[in-house]
Amino acid sequence: MTDIHTIAASDKAGVLASALPYIRQFHGKTVLVKYGGNAMTDQSLQKAFAQDVVLLKLLGIHPVVVHGGGPQIENALKRLGKKGEFIQGMRVTDAETMGVVEWVLAGEVQQHIVSLIQQAGGMAVGLTGRDGGTIRAKKLTMQDNTNPAITHDVGQVGEIVGIDPSTVKTLQSNGYIPVVSPIGLGDHGESYNINADVVAGSLAVALQAERLMMLTNISGVLDQSGQLLAELTSVRIDELVADGTISGGMLPKIAGALEAAKSGVQAVHVIDGRIPHVLLLEILTDHVCGTVIRSH
Repeated sequence: MTDIHTIAASDKAGVLASALPYIRQFHGKTVLVKYGGNAMTDQSLQKAFAQDVVLLKLLGIHPVVVHGGGPQIENALKRLGKKGEFIQGMRVTDAETMGVVEWVLAGEVQQHIVSLIQQAGGMAVGLTGRDGGTIRAKKLTMQDNTNPAITHDVGQVGEIVGIDPSTVKTLQSNGYIPVVSPIGLGDHGESYNINADVVAGSLAVALQAERLMMLTNISGVLDQSGQLLAELTSVRIDELVADGTISGGMLPKIAGALEAAKSGVQAVHVIDGRIPHVLLLEILTDHVCGTVIRSH
């Protein structure tokens, strides 16, 4: 990688000037970032990510971070001698597991991200969906894949009933970068573990975000020959699901991205979180770092 100190001053100025139309386009707008994958576990990528969101905030763009933490939850459960149980790929979350989920997501992971942003010169505040009643949830009813008449009990796994973005907006307007853990609040005060991609998409819609950026461990959505698909529409996504190109863990991610695009988010970017400063590249340059999903 080129060392920035070896780049001529005129070239540096050119790079900064070329960002001007993008800064103008996004100034005053919200960008929702789903933070996960390698970008969360590699120290140099963590530092670059924090620098990116701080710079965006200083440019008058309003980043909101929603994070995952599956591997960290799994490690914590192992330390406690608890074996994870899954039904149809969904973690069964009993009361004890839910306690671990809250401790890991709202404690360990969230506070680490807040600290990274603070170290990069920004002001960050961590919250969960419980805070300010931001994410209201109910128990997820999961049908059997083979027999829809059968439902599985996966414990305190939730689906979103509604989102109140007022707490997040208050933080934004006061110069803070909100860092949101994907935990919802039930009608009786109980907590629910919710898929972070789903929370990111729903919160992006509620905040009327200009963009939803989903950091992943891949270069974007690939066709069956392994080539990057730079842009997808709902029709093309249906075709790729039908022929099996989009499958497994990518299905809920793409479904959530498309739903967000259909509900007012201008575009959803599934981007390669393994690239340093990928947020700046994708938002402030014409460099393509993944797949853009639009409603039409």
